[in-house]
Amino acid sequence: MGSMYKDEQDDWVTVCLKYLLFVFNFLFWMGGGVVMGVGIWTLVDKGEYLSLLASSTFAVSAYILILAGGLVMVTGFLGCCAVIREQRSCLSTYFSCLLLIFIIELVAGVLAYVYYQALSEELKQHLSKTMTENYAQPGKESITQSVDRLQQDFKCCGSNNSFDWMHSAYIITSPETEKRLVPDSCCKTMTRLCGKRDHPSNIYKVEGGCITKLEQFLADHLLIIGAVGIGVACLQLIGAVLTACFIYLLYKEEEEDFSDV
Repeated sequence: MGSMYKDEQDDWVTVCLKYLLFVFNFLFWMGGGVVMGVGIWTLVDKGEYLSLLASSTFAVSAYILILAGGLVMVTGFLGCCAVIREQRSCLSTYFSCLLLIFIIELVAGVLAYVYYQALSEELKQHLSKTMTENYAQPGKESITQSVDRLQQDFKCCGSNNSFDWMHSAYIITSPETEKRLVPDSCCKTMTRLCGKRDHPSNIYKVEGGCITKLEQFLADHLLIIGAVGIGVACLQLIGAVLTACFIYLLYKEEEEDFSDV
């Protein structure tokens, strides 16, 4: 009688765990879409600014999230199939995939956090040099477009302030200047040759310049990348534990069936 009750209890636990895993995998699949969306949004929303950064860590973190998101969606679907079929081999493969994706997303989160710590110093050292030496120079069209968009989007002028442009190759040597004091993208209302007048009523005068604006912008997105990566990674640990328990219960059932024979 006790043995029969124990078998029924084990069956009940197995069924509950099975449905719990199925629900988890559905949420996991949706989470994969969110992770991939954050990665794509990061690259699309800030794609033009990447040429202004000295390192590729920011872009790498976003690409890792896209890869992990895609793997999560595929793995979530395979996990649902494995749970329904109750095959230990499929579940073991699913468990291995969970651990692999966990490591990938954890790396993305850590990269985002590490880069967040070094972001301020990189921008101070690199952005000013990039803007003053490469703006409107031959072969640097992508940087020129990025700087113009940066100044218009963030309503700023110069890396630290508008006076930075006085020492730039664009103002000193470029024939395209036409007596401009700052690029036209510094103007509140951007028109051709509006950069000839650098009065605060005409151009953006922001304390801290574009460095402060871009630093805050990238920092906010790096926090999102890190939080999403580490958050989903922790969720996967729960899934891995549930899967391991389910595999163990299936193994026990197979052993009991074999002993009965």
